[in-house]
Amino acid sequence: MILSVNNIEKSFGITKVLDKVSFQVDDYEKVAIVGVNGAGKSTLFKIILNELSADDGTVTISKDCKLGYLAQHEAVTSNNTIYQEMLSVKEDIIKLEETIRQMEVDMKSASGTRLENMLETYSRLTHEFELQNGYAYKSEVVGILKGLGFREEDFDNLVDNLSGGEKTRIALGKLLISNPDLLLLDEPTNHLDLETIAWLEGFLANYKGAVLIIAHDRYFLDKVITKVVELENTKARVYTGNYSDYSAKKASEHEARLKHYLNQQKEIKRQEEVIAKLRSFNREKSIKRARSREKALSKIERIEKPYEFDETMSIKFEPSIRSGNDVLTVTNLSKAYNNVSLFKDIDFEIKRGEHVAIIGNNGTGKSTILKIINGLERPDKGLVKLGEKVRIGYFDQEQELLDLDNTVFEEIQDEYPYLNNTSIRNVLAAFLFTGDDVFKQIKDLSGGERGRVALAKLMLSEANLLILDEPTNHLDITSKEVLEKAINQYSGTVLYVSHDRYFINKTASRILELTNQTIVNYLGNYDYYTEKKLDLEKTILANTKESSSNNTNIFSSSNKDSSLGRGQVDNSSVSSGKQDWIQHKEEQARLRKLQNELKQTEEEISRLESRNEEIDNLLTLEEVYTDVKRLMELNNEKKDIEHRLECLLEKWEDLASML
Repeated sequence: MILSVNNIEKSFGITKVLDKVSFQVDDYEKVAIVGVNGAGKSTLFKIILNELSADDGTVTISKDCKLGYLAQHEAVTSNNTIYQEMLSVKEDIIKLEETIRQMEVDMKSASGTRLENMLETYSRLTHEFELQNGYAYKSEVVGILKGLGFREEDFDNLVDNLSGGEKTRIALGKLLISNPDLLLLDEPTNHLDLETIAWLEGFLANYKGAVLIIAHDRYFLDKVITKVVELENTKARVYTGNYSDYSAKKASEHEARLKHYLNQQKEIKRQEEVIAKLRSFNREKSIKRARSREKALSKIERIEKPYEFDETMSIKFEPSIRSGNDVLTVTNLSKAYNNVSLFKDIDFEIKRGEHVAIIGNNGTGKSTILKIINGLERPDKGLVKLGEKVRIGYFDQEQELLDLDNTVFEEIQDEYPYLNNTSIRNVLAAFLFTGDDVFKQIKDLSGGERGRVALAKLMLSEANLLILDEPTNHLDITSKEVLEKAINQYSGTVLYVSHDRYFINKTASRILELTNQTIVNYLGNYDYYTEKKLDLEKTILANTKESSSNNTNIFSSSNKDSSLGRGQVDNSSVSSGKQDWIQHKEEQARLRKLQNELKQTEEEISRLESRNEEIDNLLTLEEVYTDVKRLMELNNEKKDIEHRLECLLEKWEDLASML
């Protein structure tokens, strides 16, 4: 056990947030805390970190536990370069290395007792340096920076010149490289692109310490966690398994509890009807029997009605008019900033009723494409053509189109002046703004609340083309599910950018991947994309070995227009960078092989050490040390184990150094 939370209670004024919340995190366990916004997840984190005091209950952290915490919007401010800032975490190791190097110089001129003392100190320090992974700390820094999406040419950039998202990634990198025994992460996938999230999943799944996570990314939770702590209606329930396991168990439990509750209610009602009937007979025997039944009924332990959270958004998108079949045509679109090209000569079409997701790494220009379509940015080249009767409804991830000085009520009223006060209040109530909440100013709202205001405006727009930029940012899981349902029921056309793979999988009928400054089309959801992308990579690799041709089409298709057919790939997606890509894949394969070998070596060391301990215990038993033959067998086995352990430890060191 590394963390124990026992009967934690917390209230703010008369509002109880946490009521007798208990759970524990064991060594190496990966645990998620889930719940709707406002359920108390961040409050619980602050209590664990002792940043906030509980009204009652205790938090116990194991002795000598090194704890690391990443807040939801944490960012780094520094005059250092990216590489220097990451190295600052390893300051102790760097100082130790400097001391060792200085001793090496000093020992050249030392002799006698002084030299012996220096050699003894030198041996102790180098051993400590080795234990702290001193020989590989620079590789570790580089590996984490690359995993978080920074290129080597970025390493000399100043931290203060980075974007907010990049600063948050640096904060995450510093935390990961510090290797705490218990990691507390509040929404760690914010500001990460799909490739970086996939890297973080692998990193955390194989992390040697324990991890406690608050996250709304369901794909991410499925890949990483082994246990779920659900906060609902101030209470905590614990489920083993990943998010999908939790979701299935919760649904099953809720159904069973509801069934038991309804059966009991049915039986209570039946008994009450029997009692009333017996009393209506108005006879001594029947009244006695009625009283007997009443007494038995009063002793029944009543099942509490299962809690059903009904404070969810109510969204229904409905276009006022039907658009033509050709909704959007993009031709030869190009855009660059400061001589850095985002995309060149991209083409795609969107037909009525399609739900299309644009995906790609951060900085590739996904949001820029949406802004160009909306007329908020000008392209360097190319044409955007809207079809007949197309009306756009736009959701901006930064909510820059909201007036910060408006109240929530005024924001809706200004946009839709024909709505009366009651109608506006009803709409806002559907998005969880009730009572005096409607008079809060936009500038005082959280990111999630601003997102809900923007979604309310979008719903009222009655547009037949929804263009959404990261619509699930800041939404809790329940709200995401409501939005998914609304989009799937929407009869119009949807084009959106998202990093939420679960959301994409549920709502997209087609995926446009923006990569290498061009568009690759996949006619399916996210699962289809991941499957076909693997096929595409294999085909590119095969074609590269066989031919230098830049044309590849991994699936037959008769579609020849600018919107690529199922599985088709633009010529430019197989670029002159193929060799770099192949080398990158080969390096990844080599690293995976080394990591697997390292893991197997660690497991073998652990097994042998356990057996060694067993032998030591056996040798203390009288029936063993008085049995010469048995004693010799155990001693020989122990010598063999010691020899094998020595070899394995050397192998482990070599593998660790290579990694």
